[in-house]
Amino acid sequence: MKINVYQVDAFANKPFEGNPAAICPLEEWLPEQAMQALAAENNLSETAFFVPDGDGFALRWFTPAIEVDLCGHATLAAAYVLFEELDYQSEEIRFSTKSGTLSVVRNGDSLTMDFPAQQPLPFELPVQLVEAFATTPEDCLKFDDIIAVFSSEEMVRNADPNMSLLAQLDCRGIIITAESAEYDFIARWFGPRTGIKEDPVTGSAFTQLVPYWASRLGKTEFRVKQVSQRGGELTCELVGNRVLISGRAVLFMRGVIEIEF
Repeated sequence: MKINVYQVDAFANKPFEGNPAAICPLEEWLPEQAMQALAAENNLSETAFFVPDGDGFALRWFTPAIEVDLCGHATLAAAYVLFEELDYQSEEIRFSTKSGTLSVVRNGDSLTMDFPAQQPLPFELPVQLVEAFATTPEDCLKFDDIIAVFSSEEMVRNADPNMSLLAQLDCRGIIITAESAEYDFIARWFGPRTGIKEDPVTGSAFTQLVPYWASRLGKTEFRVKQVSQRGGELTCELVGNRVLISGRAVLFMRGVIEIEF
């Protein structure tokens, strides 16, 4: 069996920044264990697979360890492959996913994703989180991820958490965030329980962060950066119960997987 694969740097202006994702277009689904094995072999934070579905596509995302319900950067990368590599003609792509229907539109030289807003709620600060970061955040919330809000961007940029302690927390991942002098806010995302020590850019995290910062800052449009080692810039907008997340993407590699299942 031959499977085309594209590696795309999402939320990047040039190669070697943003978040890399592997994208595999399919005519029909592979067995789930095969997709999980391919994601483990790719060893990127996400490998996405899509198949034709009516007038759009069905889309699934796998980390090296598990299938996840929502992933932003691999959605952006999948749309990039359709627009730039597979000559998709419409200006909007609709993906059916475990998180409902997600749309991506071409917006000049960037792509804009339309995701559901996920309002985090106040959450009792876990002892493991305080110990992992060796400091106490000023606020703690939770939706899919636990969000720790720090009092300065330096605390976010310089954080070096204990991953074994973070892995004890019952959540998808841990977001740390703070206001920024250059951006509206910055963030980092850690996911030891999903097989990802630190994700370079986590689009889905901003579905939780944007509602929080909209309430705190009294605004709905944001210029933000995920300050991982690779780093990535996004623009976000809260529109009702949706979050519009925009960014660029660049192709790093195209290839063919040859394997038997």
